[in-house]
Amino acid sequence: MTETWQDLAARQEGVLSRATLARLGVSRSFVRNQLRARRWSQRTHSVLTTTTGPLSREQLQWVGVAHAGPTAMVGGLTAAGRHGLAGWHRETVTVLVDDELSFDAVDGIRFVRTRRSPLLLRSPRPGLPTCRLEPALLMFAADEAHERTALGAVVAGVQQRLTTAERLAEWTRLLRPLRRAPRIREVLGDVGNGSHSMGEVDVARLCRAWGIVPPRRQTRRRDRSGRVRFTDAEWDLPDGRTLVLEVDGEVHLDLMAYGSDVRRQRRLTTPSRVVIRCTTHELRREPLEVVSDLLALGVPRIAA
Repeated sequence: MTETWQDLAARQEGVLSRATLARLGVSRSFVRNQLRARRWSQRTHSVLTTTTGPLSREQLQWVGVAHAGPTAMVGGLTAAGRHGLAGWHRETVTVLVDDELSFDAVDGIRFVRTRRSPLLLRSPRPGLPTCRLEPALLMFAADEAHERTALGAVVAGVQQRLTTAERLAEWTRLLRPLRRAPRIREVLGDVGNGSHSMGEVDVARLCRAWGIVPPRRQTRRRDRSGRVRFTDAEWDLPDGRTLVLEVDGEVHLDLMAYGSDVRRQRRLTTPSRVVIRCTTHELRREPLEVVSDLLALGVPRIAA
């Protein structure tokens, strides 16, 4: 059965390229009449929609891919979001292209060129052409200006159980050369050993740098109210007590979140379990302060 423009429009959120319409045998005069009657809208010089009014986010992604050509696909955090990554939304849509030609700017869309094979990158999922999750995260991490944001997205993919540290490590090899690859592999090693956030990765890095025994991570505990908690880092001290370090990120600056964290700390504390806290800022900018306090509380160094 021959596909019609109506079939394609239904599958692509009403987004059609002029080249595709011509391939389907739709005449220029028919297209021109639809535009004049304002039943359709011109979105770029080469892309139309069979709807009018503001574009939905799904339509914007289709417009970007249709505008950039048959090998284009959504990538970066846009693709990661389509694979289920939560908490990393960006308004601007990222579209990967392998064409060396220039593209007209499109509001709300960022075109990123890559020399990597579209066949390697593209997800087999039907529908909107989308980059696989692992290369989408890693290529974002390589391109992002701020290293902590870059690495945080990679960690989030594992923490949210969308991928594994092993799969991401393998993709760092497939994507060579990849900017920040050594740092990404280091972080993936920590994630593979139990780190679930960049704060926990910072703790592991601090322990290596200062020769401190690495902690247990994400230990399951039940607090006095009966609620199950997972602690960031724990050490067994020589005197038989357990030291728990909880790492506060930026979200903890919120007053309600702070109150919840204080209550959590209080309910996890027992006569044999000491709970202390630090901030991600301290781990990155004032590590000696944290190290000094950990050693003073009895955390052992690695034996020489």
